[in-house]
Amino acid sequence: MPAWSTALREHGRRVTRQRLAVLDAVERHPHSSADAILAIAREDLPEITPQSVYVVLGDLTDLGMLRRFEPPHSPALYETRVGDNHHHAICSVCGRVEDVECAVGHAPCLTPSETHGMTIMIADVTYVGICSDCAAKQHAPSGPPQNLPAT
Repeated sequence: MPAWSTALREHGRRVTRQRLAVLDAVERHPHSSADAILAIAREDLPEITPQSVYVVLGDLTDLGMLRRFEPPHSPALYETRVGDNHHHAICSVCGRVEDVECAVGHAPCLTPSETHGMTIMIADVTYVGICSDCAAKQHAPSGPPQNLPAT
């Protein structure tokens, strides 16, 4: 918490219980939605309102203290890992999200076919697949074991 207090002051913000509760929730549970952050923050600050959480998330994202990203078919997710060019891998079955370091090497999909006169600074890549836990469940036999009768 002292580090968050210092960071808030450096960004010209007052240190409030709401801001600290949101920052702590996002730090402990990265890649969480606003609703999940609200539930987590309420564990320490039961009186925090949904509006407060949304305002704090928006403000801290604008300041660059939080990163907001929007996976396909999902609400926006938040994390405290900012200031680098990392990407995300998302399981299409369970929704698990993992950080992926910046893509390196020859990656044609990262070179735009047309820049429209812009200097491209960042490519935001989202990898969608099936995590190992979900893949194992999909390959598990369905139904009762062979030596037990079905009920």
